[in-house]
Amino acid sequence: MKAFSYRPLIAASLLLSSSQIAFAQSEPVEDEIIVTGSPLVRSVDEAITGVSVLAGDDLSDRLAATIGETLKTEPGVSSSFFGAGASRPIIRGQGGDRVRVLTNGVGSIDASSASPDHAVAAEPAQAERIEVLRGASLLRYGSSGSGGIVNVIDGRIPTQVPDGIDGAVRIGASSVDLGREVAASIDKAVGNNLVLHLDGTWRKADNYYIPGEAESEIFHEAEGHDEEEHEGEDDHEDEEEVPDTGQLENSFAQSKSITGGLSYVGDRGFLGFAVHRFESDYGVPGGHGHGHEEEHEDEDHNDEDEHGHEGEEEGEGGVTIGLKQTRIDVNGALDMDGFIEKVQLFGGYADYTHTEFEPNGEAGTVFANEGYEVRLEAIQREKDGWAAAYGVQLRDRDFSAIGEEAFVPPTNTRQLGFYAFHEKEIGEFHLEGAARYENTKQENALTGEDRKFDLISLSAGGDVHLSDSVRLGGTIFRTERAPTTEELFSNGPHLATEQFELGDPTLGKETATGIEAAFRHRHDHHWLTVNAFYTDYSDYIYEVETGAEEDELPVFQFVGQDAKFRGFEVQAGTDLGKMGSFDLSADVLGEYVRASAGGDALPRIPPLSVLGGLEAENDQFKFRAELDYADQQIRLAAEELPTDDYALVNLFATWKAPVADQNVRMSVSVLNLFDSEARQHTSFLKDIVPLPGRNVRFSMTAAF
Repeated sequence: MKAFSYRPLIAASLLLSSSQIAFAQSEPVEDEIIVTGSPLVRSVDEAITGVSVLAGDDLSDRLAATIGETLKTEPGVSSSFFGAGASRPIIRGQGGDRVRVLTNGVGSIDASSASPDHAVAAEPAQAERIEVLRGASLLRYGSSGSGGIVNVIDGRIPTQVPDGIDGAVRIGASSVDLGREVAASIDKAVGNNLVLHLDGTWRKADNYYIPGEAESEIFHEAEGHDEEEHEGEDDHEDEEEVPDTGQLENSFAQSKSITGGLSYVGDRGFLGFAVHRFESDYGVPGGHGHGHEEEHEDEDHNDEDEHGHEGEEEGEGGVTIGLKQTRIDVNGALDMDGFIEKVQLFGGYADYTHTEFEPNGEAGTVFANEGYEVRLEAIQREKDGWAAAYGVQLRDRDFSAIGEEAFVPPTNTRQLGFYAFHEKEIGEFHLEGAARYENTKQENALTGEDRKFDLISLSAGGDVHLSDSVRLGGTIFRTERAPTTEELFSNGPHLATEQFELGDPTLGKETATGIEAAFRHRHDHHWLTVNAFYTDYSDYIYEVETGAEEDELPVFQFVGQDAKFRGFEVQAGTDLGKMGSFDLSADVLGEYVRASAGGDALPRIPPLSVLGGLEAENDQFKFRAELDYADQQIRLAAEELPTDDYALVNLFATWKAPVADQNVRMSVSVLNLFDSEARQHTSFLKDIVPLPGRNVRFSMTAAF
């Protein structure tokens, strides 16, 4: 394993800034009101579990093409990084169906949780803010959010009438992939009560450059040891098979989206709807194949296939993905008199397809997901320090996979949930309690086999102000999750993970019992936040290798086994004084998670990581330098390879127009300044798909 290199690497800011609201926002994140967790109004600083909000300049600096890469420097968050086109958030080592990605409080209604090569059908470029809830956040959103919640809030349904027209236009470019992007958003008042919303985004990036070989040294050595067992093989031939440095083949990504929304905004509330179209085409790098390369290796490839991919330039010989989603959202709120203060409605319907194209341009497996989600909430008027909210949620999902990689049969999922939140203020004490009942039905549409689960989840907690600047809190919880249709009914080759997956239709519900403690210190010139957690799972569902082989792939079986997750997140910051007109400050974030089942480590658990930064800021300029360090991961599951540590230095430079009414922002940043090799242990492709090399990015935003 290579030694850690202390030379810094610089990580660059992001490609574009965010929407007009995010651009104008300047409030400290700690004062942000959380709209995702409880229906009751709470700020980030008042939360008793791990919560973070990415908005304003911070969102602009972190913005990436995917939700996972945008959020991976948030506390407790890593990503599944499956190339430039697909990256889903992993929260405290939990991913897949245990992390719900929402758009304006309603699920993404896609197939991203079924496989790491499936992109999330959400557009971070239009986000006003992104909220991340760590811990037991499922009580409002369902058992598929047991590991955490990510809510992308983009304002596609206006809730206020603008003074004429509000909008923003943004352009961006990046060097590592010749990326280019344009985004625009506008809200226009139509009469006294109607508001029209329009937005659109276009993004295109070619194959990205990598700093070394695509295969890691660890992987290459492991393959070499295996090859030594076979006589008569030529070492030189093996070396020739190692991918060249330079561009990572088939790592291109492109997307476009358009949204139209209309709201009626009155004195006592609003009601609106929006129609959204999202399309994404991207390559799956790392030699990912669907078993047909040999059949087609002698066929001629056109420079551009019927799907619109430029074969010569982008991923010739590789599998490509075409994702399409049409989505309709409804949102409303009504202020009321009496015992109930407000009623809120959230709803969404989506028709989603994910087509995997073989190297010759022919459609291979097609994944389809059609579903809807509706949530209705009633907020009780506060009385004598007691506040409460009650809700009902209905979800329906029809999922199918047709083709040779159809590892799961067509299935239907229906979910009905009821929940309640209560809060009580008693002097310096703040107490919270919540409960949820959920009925989930999973059905195999081919065989008619179905499973029904009755789930009850509870949480309770509180905090106390020990002084004006110190708060101590905690929560305990017991939650239940039903197995997914993939965990129950899978039976086929899943080539994205190079596994033959077998579900178990007899699996029972998964039960988690845990505790989280929170310490917060806020002062005028420094702050400290600590969250520590421990979760004990009964019948935790995950895959284990059986030792058998099917279709030339190792067989992995879904099983239920007791497991433990524990870890912490620590954040701190301090003012360092002034240098001329600039205010100087420093901050640091550290996070760690450890997970095991049956005494053995679970796979793809993120290692210890530390992010530290220095900032200088005045009214017109902001500069930031940071070091992003991830430790090596040597606590491994069976057949898992270790991952080397890495350190990346991120530099950001931002200029804002000096006149208050001229909302213009320009930023330049550099990613991986020293062009160092970095691999994410949480990625299935970590040993054959490194993170991008040195990257210079530019963006400009004008809001009006």
